Order: sequence, then C-alpha cells, then structure tokens
Amino acid sequence: MSNIQPFHLFNTLNGNKERLEAINPNHLKIYACGPTVYNYAHIGNARMAVVFDTLVRTLKIIYPKVTYVSNITDIDDKIIEAANNQNIAISSITEKYTKIYNDDMARLNVLPPDIQPKATEYIPEMIDLINDLLKKDFAYEKEGHVLFHVPSYKNYGLLSNRNRDEQIAGSRVDIASFKKDPADFVLWKPSTENQPGWNSPWGYGRPGWHTECSAMSEKTLGLPFDIHGGGRDLIFPHHENEIAQSCCSSADEDKPESYAKYWMHNGFVTIDGEKMSKSLGNIILVNDLTKKYHGEVIRLALLSSHYRQGLDWNENVIHQSKKLLDKLYELHYKLKDISTNTDKQNFEGIEIIFDDLNTPGLISEVNKLTKLEDSSNESEKVLVKSKLLMISKVLGILEDTSFNQVSDELNVEIESLIKERNKAKDNKNFDLADQIRAKLEDKGIEIKDTPSGTSWKIK
Repeated sequence: MSNIQPFHLFNTLNGNKERLEAINPNHLKIYACGPTVYNYAHIGNARMAVVFDTLVRTLKIIYPKVTYVSNITDIDDKIIEAANNQNIAISSITEKYTKIYNDDMARLNVLPPDIQPKATEYIPEMIDLINDLLKKDFAYEKEGHVLFHVPSYKNYGLLSNRNRDEQIAGSRVDIASFKKDPADFVLWKPSTENQPGWNSPWGYGRPGWHTECSAMSEKTLGLPFDIHGGGRDLIFPHHENEIAQSCCSSADEDKPESYAKYWMHNGFVTIDGEKMSKSLGNIILVNDLTKKYHGEVIRLALLSSHYRQGLDWNENVIHQSKKLLDKLYELHYKLKDISTNTDKQNFEGIEIIFDDLNTPGLISEVNKLTKLEDSSNESEKVLVKSKLLMISKVLGILEDTSFNQVSDELNVEIESLIKERNKAKDNKNFDLADQIRAKLEDKGIEIKDTPSGTSWKIK
C-alpha cells in the first residue's frame, strides 16, 4: 500500500465506519452483485454499477492490485417468465440484455469488471456447495427441493439485523409445505421439461438465486475476500443467505467475516420523491436516458449524493451535473497545453474520497477548481490541472475527447461570425451584432464578451 491516507468505509456487517485493511495488502478483492438480465437496466441498477466502479477506481490509487468481480445472473424465474412471454429461447433473452447492459454501462464510463461470471457457467460449483451443506446438516432435501435450514445457523440475521419475525416476513419465497421452517430458503429447485435445468443428485433442476453468488464469488476470488456489496435491497435476503451458505460450507460458521470481510451497500434511487415502480410508470431506463444526456453527465448526477444515502432523481440533479461538467471540460480544454508531472502526483484535495467514498465532497473540490481557471500564474495552473486530472480519474469523467467539440469546418464558421460581430459592434451596428449572436445560438453556440475578447462554448 502506498503512503497516502488510508481508506475508511462503512461496514454493513457491524454498522461501523472502519479503516479498510486488506487481507492481502498487495491484492484487494471485491465482489458486487450484478444484474439479472431479462430487461433493460434502470437508473437504480446504474447507481450500483457507477458507485462500485468509482470505488474500484479509488482503491487502485492505494493498492498495487485490485480484482473486481461483478456477475451476470442468467438463470432466474424472471428470465424464464420473460422468455415464455416472448416465446423465445432463454439464451436469446440473456445474451441480448447482457450486451445492452454492458453497452449502457460503458456509456456511463463504467469500466468492465475484471471478471464477469455468468451463473450458468458455474453449475458444478453450485452443486458441490449444496452437497457440502447437506453433508454438514445445514440443508435438507424435500420433494425435489434442497433447502437451507435457517435455524441451524446461529449467526443468521447478523448482516440485516433482523429478528426472527422479520426474517420470515422479509423472505421473497412463499412459505411452502415442504419447508421445515418458514425462514428456510431454496438452494436447488426442480425444473419441468419446459424449463431450463441441469442433472443433479436431486434430479433435474436449477439453482436458487442465492446459491449462484456464493459459488461464483468463491470460485473467482477465493475465501475470504475483502469487500462484498450491492444495492441496499440485497442486504436481505440475498446477502444474508450468501453469508449463511458460504460460512456453513467453505468458510467458518462462527465468523461471518470468513466469507467477506467488509460489506458495502448503496442507497435507493427515487424519482421526484417517489419510489420507482411499474405501477407508477416512473421507471427510468439507462438506455433511454443516454439518448438524451451524455453518459458522464448521468454518471456525475449519480455520484452527487453519498452512496449510502438515497438519491432523488429529478431535472435539477441532471441539470446541475451538466452545468458542472460543461465547466470542467471548458477548464480541461483551456489547460490542455499545461504540462504536469504524472510521476509525482499530489493527492492533496482528493483525500476526502478516502472517507467512505465521499463523492459529493470530491465533486465540491473539483467545482472549486473552476473558480481558478483565469489564473495567470503558471505554477498554479500546473497544480489545478494536476488536481483536475486526479479527481476526474477517480470520478470517471473528462474522458471523452469529443465532448462539446465541433468540427473544423464549424469552428472556422464560428470564428468568422465572431469576427463579423466584433466588427459590427465597433461600427455600433448593434442590430447586426444581435443577429449574429442569435445565429450562433441557433447553432447551439453560446458566446461571452470579456475584457480580453469574445469566447464561445457549446450550450
């Protein structure tokens, strides 16, 4: 680890903000639960992806090696239902929406995870995990199902801090007659001839959702690994069940941290104060949003609220993000000829991000830099550019070389019109000057008169 300020994070497992101490200081390992691919990703899915991408970007400053795994759930009852409704093969659904998801996230400048496992590629590992739980009497078989027996694991509920009644009420699965206990959850379920499935010791069937992530995280990262996370909605039952499965099979049942040492969860996204839902018709799809706004604008908006807090998505949030990004790109272009020493990067001014991924604080710091853009001091310009590059690297912005840029042909036309307008002003022909300003505005160009001359930018 480099000699810079240590990273602190809020650990859902114990409810404390604590210093991050990697299991292996030379190799930090992270797993975040990815999408179930049966439809377009919404803005809530995007927030999780952007938050953990920013986390990875930040931790790469501190650790010599970071491995980030984020899975694709490509076998699930929702996927089966979507395929049946559309009368197409499940693979057609999952391949289509996996590609759309990855393309959408790329537009938000989310870097691909180092490993993106698909659930269907790890069926043998899931079967092995279930077998192990059966042998150790943490699970049982009934009517073609294999279920985890929740009362057999004394630490169940530790992550979500839920009592017995809350565990039962919060379960996604209806209480079935074959369950020994209402809180028991499915590890393996039978499949009909018309449903996807695999041969197993318990017959033809498919894994439960929770089983998938336990098997994939262990196979790709080994146990224990450093950070596990996702959206707050995954704390219970998904992540609670993962801990139970993995600790009782491969890890230590007495130590939940023997599976994953730290747990991080991002807050929900609301739309104009309302929860996203199909019934309200207010679900915002990333694919639609990127057709209206630049991906980096959306990304900046998603990072404008602290990841543990809720984020209310509204026009003002996206407007403010666009306004700031325009300023930052303008500053970036102004400083393009300024040389900086990348070998001696100054971390002063970005340490705030090391305090539990404080992106609003870092955005505030980068906003301050726009106030220094007119400095004539060369050394100050070097410092501003150095900070700008460091912050933008962490936030995942200022990476589009074409942002707010125009063609050479249009650039010549703009400069010619500005000269014509300046001449009209000199001749006190203000009507013509106003007409030229209006013409430039029609082309999406905003001009600004300053003591040093006329500048312009794309609106």
